[in-house]
Amino acid sequence: LVSVPACCSARYNLALLACFGFFLLYALRVNLSVALVDMVEPNTSLAKNVTSNVCPEHSSTMNVPRNTTGEKYSWDADTQGWILGSFFYGYIITQIPGGYLASKIGGKLLLGFGIFGTSVFTLLTPLAANLGVGYLIAVRALEGLGEGVTFPAMHSMWSSWAPPLERSKLLSISYAGAQLGTVVSLPLSGLICYYMNWVYVFYIFGALGVLWWFFWMCLVSDTPETHRSISHAEREYILSSLKDQLSTQKSVPWRPMLESLPLWAIVVAHFSYNWTFYTLLTLLPTYMKEILRFDAQENGFLSALPYFGCWLCIILSGQIADYLREKQNFSTVCVRKCFTLIGMIGPAVFLVAAGFIGCNYALAVAFVTISTTLGGFCTSGYSINHLDIAPSYAGILLGITNSFATIPGMVGPVIAKNLTHNNTVGEWQMVFYIAASINLFGAIFFALFASGEVQDWAVSGYHWHRN
Repeated sequence: LVSVPACCSARYNLALLACFGFFLLYALRVNLSVALVDMVEPNTSLAKNVTSNVCPEHSSTMNVPRNTTGEKYSWDADTQGWILGSFFYGYIITQIPGGYLASKIGGKLLLGFGIFGTSVFTLLTPLAANLGVGYLIAVRALEGLGEGVTFPAMHSMWSSWAPPLERSKLLSISYAGAQLGTVVSLPLSGLICYYMNWVYVFYIFGALGVLWWFFWMCLVSDTPETHRSISHAEREYILSSLKDQLSTQKSVPWRPMLESLPLWAIVVAHFSYNWTFYTLLTLLPTYMKEILRFDAQENGFLSALPYFGCWLCIILSGQIADYLREKQNFSTVCVRKCFTLIGMIGPAVFLVAAGFIGCNYALAVAFVTISTTLGGFCTSGYSINHLDIAPSYAGILLGITNSFATIPGMVGPVIAKNLTHNNTVGEWQMVFYIAASINLFGAIFFALFASGEVQDWAVSGYHWHRN
């Protein structure tokens, strides 16, 4: 099998366009957390909690009077929690249907309209906020519905586009866009709020999403066979590399799929990783502000740093993973397990360390950054493993694991908020302990039960009456 050059190839073009798509998805997802600070009247957003007196205040320079033309709303802390959480209620519903639909109608339309829909609802956000908090929650839940199909749809497309030995590279490029979206949109949304008005946060990102959709619909196709401008050599290369891996049967083998231990290994790893990820994503600014007495809002750059590290790590580890499999003859399962162990135990160690360094906020930021960065190894670990064990059903498998992995987004921050009523260092150490031990458990479970081989039930010719 002669591999076809990567430069300007159809499969790498797909990876880059997907990267921009996920960039926008995460920008559309994160922008509300930043804009919300500006949407709420200053007196109502002060939660009734005590700022800890362990650490000294940082002398912060007084800000220049900023643009205050945006509408202000009197939402209390609980209401804000509901607004921020509503996204996940929509997101969890469409995971499995998304994977199933992608296997039926193809990932291109599903992913395209998922992002298009999310962009349109983002453009409607300022209007919804004016109409009332119920409308805003509904719009955010609808955005979640739109985003819920995107990862399963992308996995489904890669099952017919990614040659097995290029999987880590191609998938890490496309999904790294998500981290980059977080990196860019956190500080950028802050600047837009600061110099313009919070409504533009939604208008600018929403418009970019619609623009992306036009490119996606014109340039991408579901399979190499239907692509308009792919070279003959590349089409043959992709198809021949996948020929023994795909199933031709039309029905989904639900029962053997759900009884498959390698699938549950991914579920447990995905759930555990996301617990830490979501807890940090939603609560890091609170921790910096309440405990370290350092306002992360004033410094969007520092909130974005951990995700920048993660983005770099995802891209690099994807290259390393495929190099180890292709050139060093490491088995797929060995690479997946090692990368998952590094990507879950590393963050656990540094997270616990972050709870013990007292008031040294430079070190706190460093530890949290290292913790999130090392998490990037997981993309070439359990994250791609769906495609190793069942390429034909990768979209559905991702829908299943991502449904479980969305629960921490809904539950984790709530539990953390309940544990930190008095905002003491001890309470926060507890939050970090819980996240670290869940991570540790997930890593060990995956290392014991994961597989790198295509499972029997995922290949055609598998029948119920094997016995």
